[in-house]
Amino acid sequence: MEPLWKLVYLLEPSSVTLIFTAVAVSYASATRALNYGKEMERNHDLSEASITLDRSQALMIPIMSSFSLLFMFYLFSSVSQILTAFTAVASASALYFCFSPYIAQIKSQFGLTDPYISRCCSKPFTRIQSLLLFLCVSLVLSWLVSGHWILNNLLGISLCIAFVSHVRLPNIKICAMLLACLFVYDVFWVFFSERFFGANVMVSVATQQASNPVHTVANSLSLPGLEMITKKLELPVKIVFPRNMLGGAVPGNSVSDYMMLGLGDMAIPSMLLALVLCFDNRKVRDSTTPSDVLQSSKGFKYFWHALSGYAIGLFIALAAGILTRSPQPALLYLVPCTLGPIVVLSWMKNDLAELWEGNTVIQNEKAHLTGV
Repeated sequence: MEPLWKLVYLLEPSSVTLIFTAVAVSYASATRALNYGKEMERNHDLSEASITLDRSQALMIPIMSSFSLLFMFYLFSSVSQILTAFTAVASASALYFCFSPYIAQIKSQFGLTDPYISRCCSKPFTRIQSLLLFLCVSLVLSWLVSGHWILNNLLGISLCIAFVSHVRLPNIKICAMLLACLFVYDVFWVFFSERFFGANVMVSVATQQASNPVHTVANSLSLPGLEMITKKLELPVKIVFPRNMLGGAVPGNSVSDYMMLGLGDMAIPSMLLALVLCFDNRKVRDSTTPSDVLQSSKGFKYFWHALSGYAIGLFIALAAGILTRSPQPALLYLVPCTLGPIVVLSWMKNDLAELWEGNTVIQNEKAHLTGV
């Protein structure tokens, strides 16, 4: 156990940047999920809006994640180039999904013409969309060549936002089930996996570097500039920040040391944030009297409590890592700090039943009122 004065390391630029970035990504993921759902409703295109998890799917996530973790632990070197290629394609798609609303807003604001250049696909493709696609592919190629940590973070953030927007939770009941299972999953693989597998499986997988297929192809073709292409890549399954962001050195750490946070530690709490943000938005939309509208418009009460809890939980997780000098399962702190305030606050506000069952309660109430 380290002395408490070492908590001053939480004020380092890397720690502050990590917390700020994680909170900002969680906020962006939830708001993008809300706006994407509204967009699909307006376009009557609910088939592609999202995948809503049921109980069995929620239970399968930690099980499948455990199998994937073991697969990566034992066979990562054999399939790393395939994983890199798959990640590159997924990242380009996620970047396109994240940037497209801003491009549409700019196009609308400045009245830009956007002629179609292709109608052969299931959806028409415009000139601006093709330029955006070219930008996204260029960013992914830049990451493949340089492996820079900023590009790694950009791809990871886009994957997180796209995942939260497309995979949703129907209610707090399923959410609590998923968070409880992933709570156990995270604690086991970080704290106890070494006893069974001889190494910390979670940390080993998170810190593995993948072989770069671009370097392999360039090397086989004897292309010039090979030394400029990185041989190994950090896959964007986490966000990383160098501890010496401002050129200073942290005692006991090398220049190449990074602080990191897994995408799951942002994406899973963000699914809860997206759920309560949609609930808050529905409460505002369904307000029927001026007093209800005024009370609801004061802010998204559940969302802001959950987001504040996320920031506090992440701060505690980093503090625990500093004091114990060991990796920490972030969900050990994030789950109670996000789910706990929502359950307590909704119980005090008599909203827990509606949040717990989701749309089922609303549908039953409407059926009762209409006499169906």
